[in-house]
Amino acid sequence: MSTNPKVELTLPVMENMELAATKTAEVVAKSMGLDEMKTAEINMALIEACINAFEHSKSKENIYITYSIDGDTLTIKVGDKGEGFDSEVVAIPNIDEKINSEHKRGWGLQLMKELMDTVEFESSKSGTTVTMTKNK
Repeated sequence: MSTNPKVELTLPVMENMELAATKTAEVVAKSMGLDEMKTAEINMALIEACINAFEHSKSKENIYITYSIDGDTLTIKVGDKGEGFDSEVVAIPNIDEKINSEHKRGWGLQLMKELMDTVEFESSKSGTTVTMTKNK
């Protein structure tokens, strides 16, 4: 394996394209020797990041994903060219209200933070990039 390998993926806004992102993540995680649990956590966080980019960016352009391995750390960046958001303003859902609600969605940002070692958001009017890391 080369030093600090990087995989770049471009996905159109199409139904189920987040699955292409998870298949790529599985190959990268396996090459690092990550176990099934960590790979599953990466996939769940990645699905949330992709769905957020597809649904909330309001962009019809492709999303861009990079997977970078640096030693024992996998860094995944998911970027879109949408309208951006302020992650500090997004409310963490109240679990009691969500359980009894028709609308069970809204857990994506919190879920990503729980599943990954670090999650950072960079957002402006010209797009958002979510940077997530998982350590071996």
